[in-house]
Amino acid sequence: MQVDPERCGRRLSSGGGNTSRFDGALFTESGDHSEAIRSHNHGTVWDLTPGTKESLFPHQQEGFEFIWANLAGTTDLAKLKRVDPQSEGGCIVSHAPGTGKTRLTMVFLQTYLQVFPKCLPIIIAPANILLTWEDELRKWNIGIPFHNLNNAELSGKEHAIREVDWLFNQQQKKDVIRMVKLCSWYKEKSILLISYNLYEKLAGGKSEGDGEKEKKNSKIGKEKKRARSREYVETALGNVLREYPGLLVLDEGHTPRNKRSCIWKVLSESRSQKRILLSGTPFQNNFLELYNILCLMKPSFPDSIPQELKKFLKNKLIQETKASKDDNWEPVSAGNQADEKINQLKLLMNPFVHVHKGSILQKNLPGLRDCVLVLKPECLQQKILESIDCSQNALNFEHKLALVSVHPSLFINCALSKKEESDVDSELLKKIRLDPYEGVKTKFLIEFVRLCDAVNEKVLVFSQFIDTLCLIKDQLESAFNWTVGTEVLYMHGKLDQKQKQVLIHSFNDANSQAKVLLASIKASSEGINLVGASRVVLVDVVWNPSVERQAICRAYRLGQKRVVYTYHLLAQGTPECAKYGKQSEKDRLSELVFSSRNAENDKLENVGVKFEDKVLDLMVQHKNLKDIFGECLVQPKDRDLETLGP
Repeated sequence: MQVDPERCGRRLSSGGGNTSRFDGALFTESGDHSEAIRSHNHGTVWDLTPGTKESLFPHQQEGFEFIWANLAGTTDLAKLKRVDPQSEGGCIVSHAPGTGKTRLTMVFLQTYLQVFPKCLPIIIAPANILLTWEDELRKWNIGIPFHNLNNAELSGKEHAIREVDWLFNQQQKKDVIRMVKLCSWYKEKSILLISYNLYEKLAGGKSEGDGEKEKKNSKIGKEKKRARSREYVETALGNVLREYPGLLVLDEGHTPRNKRSCIWKVLSESRSQKRILLSGTPFQNNFLELYNILCLMKPSFPDSIPQELKKFLKNKLIQETKASKDDNWEPVSAGNQADEKINQLKLLMNPFVHVHKGSILQKNLPGLRDCVLVLKPECLQQKILESIDCSQNALNFEHKLALVSVHPSLFINCALSKKEESDVDSELLKKIRLDPYEGVKTKFLIEFVRLCDAVNEKVLVFSQFIDTLCLIKDQLESAFNWTVGTEVLYMHGKLDQKQKQVLIHSFNDANSQAKVLLASIKASSEGINLVGASRVVLVDVVWNPSVERQAICRAYRLGQKRVVYTYHLLAQGTPECAKYGKQSEKDRLSELVFSSRNAENDKLENVGVKFEDKVLDLMVQHKNLKDIFGECLVQPKDRDLETLGP
């Protein structure tokens, strides 16, 4: 149905001011809004969806009951009639990436909405995951309508569509559509989907879009009214998002972990007392971020911390803050005494944190083989690596090293110092740009892709730098005469969500011509399903090991049919090796804080070594390639990583 903004009107209050029916009439109570379920007097919440329990894995069944216990105190239907839906309740579902958190959450919402039909649940997730939620909700058909506030189109199922004729006559179509979706969500038992960015803009009172342009145009009468009207609507939208949701589900719940970020502040102001954080990697960088997540999930959590432990955490936060200010990116080591305090923190968290390490993947998937490859730079590449000015800003220095470690031509994409400009032959670097054999990582990639294509295996390549991905894309086109969009797919942050979803479906389609997917690790490492790949290459090293783990789990997740082989590429003689080795301390701290309560059943076995890697073996043994390999660490342990260094 088409909505004509010109037919939309504004209602005047008796006092002559502007009053939004959106704040008033559309959100008045109607009918029986009794919260507790009346039609079921016996049994448990499992009885609300017969047969569902058997369709879930054991860790999902346990997680389902855990969420109910934390949000409502019980799974008993008779007792639930006496539960106050406005009391505080929150938990973290820390299940390994790819183990079915989305499915678990849908089953929970399906039952929770039967018991509390007016709870008004809202799922907040990174924008690139919202269409995945849509796909999953359609796939499992849980019988509950959903409204994606980020989607600028109406689905045709919105119950409030008949109410739009009174809306503001100067609003853009997307504002009207957002209002319709919010009205529908409020009027019927349904789920609202929204991205973190959009929630921050609307609930935080920020004007979305052309702010500066609107300021200039507001000098003109008509445009001034339009800008004021837009601000008015966004204020109304923000009020609803802050005040009305009775349940917040934060997917990739580690996203709002910085207390100084706008999204953390906006979420902390939500009136919702029920909160669920979904994250396969809740411990990201340090204890400060973990503390922020815990406060967001359960605002009363700080009050439960003993004074002695508070003192330890405060000192820990001071150490970590000082380390970050000094550009010392090494994680603060724990030590025996600190480990004891961390165990105390873990005991405090246990009642509201449910952990599954991912043993279900080992039991149900063909396997995972993880490999660290230390590669020897080519001659010109080595010369440029040595010429990089180490006296500059640490981040600039690291950025240049990361790019040149892939291919020397990427050096000219950097902001060079005068010394660096004098040391480099820019014309030569331009000439060799499409020659992958001038860079050790591109040389490895081209030959690796060639062999994978021969055995009909798809390759997923991650990098944190757009320049790197663009170069690899161009080299693949040149080397194999492939086309971007057909054999080579490229996923980056500038694509809209529908474009990304098309790429995902194409890559996962066994009958498509797609052979390689190049993905920005920042835009594509969380929440999406890329099981079409059986080979995952991480071209550069990120400081946060959780990001790499998330990236690998795009392919290594439920639904994967092959053994997944992963490759971490490091340039020998560079800080990349030491940087990768230091990640093990962050992993150790994460393991200390987040371990499964059912440790024996959730034990991860190091079984990957039993799988042969014929592709890598061919490369290591090939007379023209064997010399590029410095070290090959298969299923590396912490002690192996400690030996890595410049």
